[in-house]
Amino acid sequence: MTKQLHLGAFMRPVGIHTAWWRYPGAFPDANFNLKHITRFIQTLERGRFDAFFMADHLAVLNMSMAALRRSATVTSFEPLTLLSALAMVTERIGLVATASTTFDEPYHIARRFASLDHISGGRAGWNIVTTSNPDSALNFGLTEMVDHDERYRRAREFFSVVTGLWDSWADDAWLRDQESGIFFDPAKLHVLDHKGEHLSVRGPLNIARPVQGWPVIVQAGASEAGRQLAAETAEVIFGSSRTMEDAQRFYADVKGRLKAIGRSPDSLKILPGVLVVVGRTQAEARDRIALLDSLVHPDSGVPNLSMRLGVDASAFDLDGPLPEIPQSNASQSGRDALVALARRDNLTVRQLAQICGGYGGLQFVGTPGEIADKMQAWLEGDACDGFNVMFHTVPEGLDDFVDLVVPELQRRGIFRREYEGTTLRDHLGLARPPNRFFQEQARDAAE
Repeated sequence: MTKQLHLGAFMRPVGIHTAWWRYPGAFPDANFNLKHITRFIQTLERGRFDAFFMADHLAVLNMSMAALRRSATVTSFEPLTLLSALAMVTERIGLVATASTTFDEPYHIARRFASLDHISGGRAGWNIVTTSNPDSALNFGLTEMVDHDERYRRAREFFSVVTGLWDSWADDAWLRDQESGIFFDPAKLHVLDHKGEHLSVRGPLNIARPVQGWPVIVQAGASEAGRQLAAETAEVIFGSSRTMEDAQRFYADVKGRLKAIGRSPDSLKILPGVLVVVGRTQAEARDRIALLDSLVHPDSGVPNLSMRLGVDASAFDLDGPLPEIPQSNASQSGRDALVALARRDNLTVRQLAQICGGYGGLQFVGTPGEIADKMQAWLEGDACDGFNVMFHTVPEGLDDFVDLVVPELQRRGIFRREYEGTTLRDHLGLARPPNRFFQEQARDAAE
């Protein structure tokens, strides 16, 4: 069988490029307009996308006011609230929200995602983040950010507690016997009673086991700690490789880690993020990205570079090479990728700032056929299992991808024409996880 492509849509913010909202024809308020977002997700569902993905921030971005005042990210819906609303206007597309293991509690996370999974009929996914923005700490009673490695140790324990809470109830615990008055079978309820290094949670969860068993587990870290956490916990990775060669190395590394701990390589899908700019001709596509980049104001460049590096870049020589960057509590994989790009291409600080002011990650720019060629090459070259697609602006970029690129992928037989299942796990080809506390009962029922 031909290997099938999986597609997620990165939709918070609705455009990853700093200037998306200034592009001619853009809906500048789209990040905080429910009618627009409803239109977008329904178009994506028409395009048979696997999932609608929402990043999240727990603070306004830590940059100067000169840059911040030009950012469309300062007002956005809380992800779980929005996705619950979007579940009511869609039927099949997956709904993935980001939630932090550093600044939230496992019981809250377990309840919210279990609720979304039931409300949506089994379409929820949890993107696990440890949060690297130091300003987030100031919003949660801390004066400084938690250490990087400490955040990942807490994340492992947090994941175990949340999934344990989801397994509080056997699937067949609910008797609802009106005659006897017995609502559930007490033998099919498990009290977690977790006491660990970072967390103490009694349980049980006061919501039935999610439709999918667990919502799909997503992770994005590419550091050593992030890769290992993903291998141990994740079912989808949103990757950040900028070249096919880097993506192939990342793919081989993570899939190898799965084998080493006894997991099937097919139990985790790797979807690198890609900014796609479609044109009916290559010249039109190039003109579109050039126009988009020209709309990035200089005030946005250096502050965005500082945020990405985790250090203040305002004193750097703009026309000199990037100096050595010390370790910090910022996202290590993001910083390392940016430093590697600067060294590889001999970029000045000014050039790197211009990239950060726009979008410095993987870009596919071209005709529908050219973009499909690249996606197919990556898929068949073991560089990915699909992509987390970002659009250069909305609605134009999203509409063009669904109307022009998706039919080309379908024509090649590498992307679905119809949804074959109803849950996000169905779309991704992921098994429903067994209940760790009631596996024997589940096997007996199956027999």
